[in-house]
Amino acid sequence: MIRKITAQDFDFIYELYMHPQINPYLLYELMSPEEFKEIFNDLVQKEIVYIFYDSDIAAGMFKLMPLTHRNSHIAYLGGLAIHPSFAGKGLGSIMMKEIVGYAKQKSFLRVELSTAIVNEKAIRLYEKAGFTKEGILRKYTHLKKENIFLDEVLMAWIDKSIQ
Repeated sequence: MIRKITAQDFDFIYELYMHPQINPYLLYELMSPEEFKEIFNDLVQKEIVYIFYDSDIAAGMFKLMPLTHRNSHIAYLGGLAIHPSFAGKGLGSIMMKEIVGYAKQKSFLRVELSTAIVNEKAIRLYEKAGFTKEGILRKYTHLKKENIFLDEVLMAWIDKSIQ
């Protein structure tokens, strides 16, 4: 099951974004809860972050951001993470199926994402869910603390009706 986040989800979302195993692959640098609060409030207001549940227990999260105008058939998928305590249980595949199903329900014909080239586990998960590699974004993500730039692979799921 998936649902949009609410103000009551701060602790779970903050924990995932700042988790040392997850944070290097997501958008935000490590920060205190006070610093993250403004970002979180903005995400709640925009209604683009979702929580994925396994048996009524919050297990993961993702952003699904619709594009507009001529690209309104596209959504960008980001901030995708399963809590490490749920790793290795197949929940990533289940969550991806739910995301694609939700995208179809919302009439999106294309879902795009990017991930670090070194994140091979995520790339395999996305390919299993029907995403294909479309290109490389060179020096795309900057990990400021380590002063490292990461290349990312751009991937997309395209609805069979337009392939």
